[in-house]
Amino acid sequence: MTDTSQDPLLIDVPQSFDTERLALRCPQRGDGQAVFRAVLETLDDLRKFPASMSWALQQPSIVTSEVFCREAYARFLARTDLPFLAFRRDTGELVVATGLHRPDWDVPKFEIGFWRRTSAGSHGFATEAVRGLLDFAVSRLCAVRVEALVDDENAAACALCERIGMTLEGTLRNERRAPDGLRNTRIYAIVS
Repeated sequence: MTDTSQDPLLIDVPQSFDTERLALRCPQRGDGQAVFRAVLETLDDLRKFPASMSWALQQPSIVTSEVFCREAYARFLARTDLPFLAFRRDTGELVVATGLHRPDWDVPKFEIGFWRRTSAGSHGFATEAVRGLLDFAVSRLCAVRVEALVDDENAAACALCERIGMTLEGTLRNERRAPDGLRNTRIYAIVS
């Protein structure tokens, strides 16, 4: 069990773990090329939800993707964010980006976020990665709450949350602003 009185820097958080078909690990130096290719391929899908994926409105580059990976690794080490990249174990291809964000180590609780590479659709990789990370949060980090804040119009993300057993707790109306207007946010959670 996690000692909630200890400094988060002292909490032993494994940097990688495997699911049946995926290897999940925190971003590392040199992952920028893989992230860039996945983001570039998926940009049109990501830009459908600008209120929750505002970073996708910027033009991606290998440099900005590499900077993201290095900064993500630093945040992982500092325990201020726990980002993970999910790679297919058979091909090594990056198929899902996910993470446990905004940790509150005193509870402990996390917000889970995710996006899937477009070409990896309809194979269950996102479901496997997010379910694996959810299990990791509960079993390894003793999370008593994991929540997902999902754009109300993102039917696929809502369905994924429901598929892995998260409960819809409510909808925050006009909660986020996007270039095309206000968006609602659904709050899904699982508690132990």
